[in-house]
Amino acid sequence: MKTDPSTSAAPLRGVGGPLQSSEPVRVAPAPSAAVVLLEEAADFLVVQRDFRAALQTCERAWQSLADDALLDDAAGISLEVKCSLCVVGIQALAEMDRWQQVLSWVLQYYQVPEKLPPKVLELCVLLYSKMQEPGAVLEVASAWLQDADNQGLPEHRALAALHLQRVLLPLGCLSEAEELVVGSAAFSEEQRLGTLQAISTARQQQKHEQLGPEDQKLNQEGSFSHKLLSLLMLLRRLWDSAVSHCLSLPFKKSLLAALILCLLVVKFDPASPSSLPFICKLAQIFHWIRAAMFSPLHQLRAHD
Repeated sequence: MKTDPSTSAAPLRGVGGPLQSSEPVRVAPAPSAAVVLLEEAADFLVVQRDFRAALQTCERAWQSLADDALLDDAAGISLEVKCSLCVVGIQALAEMDRWQQVLSWVLQYYQVPEKLPPKVLELCVLLYSKMQEPGAVLEVASAWLQDADNQGLPEHRALAALHLQRVLLPLGCLSEAEELVVGSAAFSEEQRLGTLQAISTARQQQKHEQLGPEDQKLNQEGSFSHKLLSLLMLLRRLWDSAVSHCLSLPFKKSLLAALILCLLVVKFDPASPSSLPFICKLAQIFHWIRAAMFSPLHQLRAHD
C-alpha cells in the first residue's frame, strides 16, 4: 500500500496547533482512584441514599490515598479530596444514627486535632452540639484553636465564635470562655463586651444554682418572714387608723357604727325581744368606755 507523500510530509496537528518534533505530547492526567471513589461515595449518599455504601466507599478512597505516592504538585488536590471524603463520611454516619463515631472516625485519618480541616471541625461542632453532646468536641476544638498555624487561617474567627456559643457557654466553662474572648483577636470590641456581659450573667446564675437546699430554705424562710412582718405592720397601721377615727367620732355616731357592725357580723334583729338584753349590755359598755376615756383619772380611781 502506497503512502501519499503529501500526507507523510504534513506535520501532526493537535488541539493547540501543529506539533513540532521537539514538543512533548501533553495528555490530561487521568483522575486518581481516590477522586473516582469520592464521586461514587457522593452518588451513594445523595442519589441512591445508600449510606453504608457511601461510608465504605470513603474508607476505600482513604486507603487509596494512603497507598498512592502522590506528586508534590498534587498535594493541594489531595487535601481537598481528604476534606471532601470526611464531609461525605460524616453525613453518612449521621444518617445512619452513628453520630457518636464521627469524631473517632475522622481522627483515625488525621491523627491529631490540630490537623483537622476547618470545614470538618465545623461539622463536628455543629453535629455534637445539635445532639446535646458538646463536651465530646471540647478538647478537640480547644486544641485546634490554640494551634499557632490555625490561628492564621481565615476560618479561625468563625470557628472561635462557634466554639464559644455552641460548646463553652452551654457546658458552663465560663473561665475558658472568658480566656478565649480576652486572649483571642478573633472578636471585635463590641463582640468582646457583649460576650463578657453574657459570661457575667451566666456566672451569677451558676452561683445561684449551686446553693444548697439548706441555703435555699433559709432564703425562702427569710422571704416569708419579711412578708409576714410587712403584713403585720400594715394591719397595725389600719388598726391605729380605725381607733383614732372612732375616737374622733361623737358617742352617738360610735354607738350607731357599733350597732351596724353587729348587724353585719352577728346578724341579729334589733326589734326582736331576745336581742334587747344584748343592746342594753352594749350600751352600758359604751357608757363605761366613754366615762373611762373622758373622766378624770382620780374620778376613775374613786369609782373603783
